[in-house]
Amino acid sequence: MFSKEFLFGASLSGFQFEMGENKKDIDENTDWFVWVRDFENLINGNVSGDLPENGAGYMSNYPQIHQLAQDFCFNLLRIGIEWSRVFPDSTQNIQFGSEDMLEKLDKIANREAVEKYRDIILDLKMRGFTVIVNLNHFTLPLWIHDPILVHKGRETEKIGWANENISIEFAKFAEYIAWKFNDIVDYWSSLNEPNIVSQLGYLNINAGFPPSYFSIDWFNKSLINQAKAHNLAYDVIKKHTNKPVGIIYSFSWIDVLKENKEIFEKAMYFENWYFMDMVKDKLDFIGVNYYTRKVVSEFNPFKLGDLEISWQILPGYGYSCPERGFSLDGRPASDFGWEIYPVGLYNILEAIFERYEKPIIVTENGIADEEDKLRPQYLISHLYAVEKSINKGIRIFGYLHWSIIDNFEWAKGYSKRFGLAYTDFAKKAYIPKPSMYIYKEIIKERSTEKFISFDPYNIINF
Repeated sequence: MFSKEFLFGASLSGFQFEMGENKKDIDENTDWFVWVRDFENLINGNVSGDLPENGAGYMSNYPQIHQLAQDFCFNLLRIGIEWSRVFPDSTQNIQFGSEDMLEKLDKIANREAVEKYRDIILDLKMRGFTVIVNLNHFTLPLWIHDPILVHKGRETEKIGWANENISIEFAKFAEYIAWKFNDIVDYWSSLNEPNIVSQLGYLNINAGFPPSYFSIDWFNKSLINQAKAHNLAYDVIKKHTNKPVGIIYSFSWIDVLKENKEIFEKAMYFENWYFMDMVKDKLDFIGVNYYTRKVVSEFNPFKLGDLEISWQILPGYGYSCPERGFSLDGRPASDFGWEIYPVGLYNILEAIFERYEKPIIVTENGIADEEDKLRPQYLISHLYAVEKSINKGIRIFGYLHWSIIDNFEWAKGYSKRFGLAYTDFAKKAYIPKPSMYIYKEIIKERSTEKFISFDPYNIINF
């Protein structure tokens, strides 16, 4: 049973949702904006050809989207604030920690963007929502990251998270935003999925994520610099507020094809604990993003910096299934080819709480399912996993579905629809799908009990 205080809602980001309604909402100053229109990326199929300026239009249509959330009994929304909108120009000449730092930052900030974000948050507060603000969701200002030059191996100081100075610049941004919005934000998150930024940016470079530049050294540097950025951001945000500050991480449950405790523990450490251990002392809560599992088997060891990797991720499970097909275990897979595996959420929540003993919120959980055939069971089964975890004593205070409406899904563009409401991008219409009504009923009932008998694929078996 979910308590009366439990928070239900959805997560949004900045870049993926904001643009689409008005030209003034377009943000040309971010690395992803130039990345998705780069000619080399387009002709090689690294990106979809879809453009963010044709998106859902949240920046202008936020009252309509907030009303939709209100109509379906949400009491929590997570939004993002785009660094490149607030500071389209470099902040590097302003000394970090100086007495007049905030005043100097205020002089160069895009005041129109600051006021727009304030209007958005105030609209949520007026409607009675609890608000989580996340400060970085993949995108970086162009003045600190030129993904095209990095991708081509050309010399530049704009190397993003591989730059030793980026943590300081991020901390300036974080403190400025906390200074401006501490009175209306309930929870703060520094970063979203730092592990994905590093893995897809510098290791798995066929994923279409900037800068798609293979470098083990920069993979490690980018992870460490993101950890430093979080730790600095935690301290400076706390100068202005007592509200909780956490981080959002993409967690994966690990299954080993043939039972092997050593391989399991090493893979779990790399996927989940390596980064989180670097920030564990600067956390008031942990945001858990979970979509599916990873299945591994033993592999010839190789070095990844200081880490030894002695396993391989197997195709046919987790994130590597046929689109709209089935995993090798017979579980259905999404339009993205992601296996539905709710017991993985149950397992990882227990493991996270056991290791860190921090309050947890599920900050992303969802499925690419344009026809809404699998989302009802996905939603029921994963909320069942959360409910069962709470009943076991794990401190979980909220659940955020990804997402309330369809969005720009990075390199895949608009082809993967995660929304509870179908989005007509041309008309900017948001039409609730059947699964959204199920979510509403679970919220009202404060339990999944009346729905768990709907289990056509026998995945609620834990």
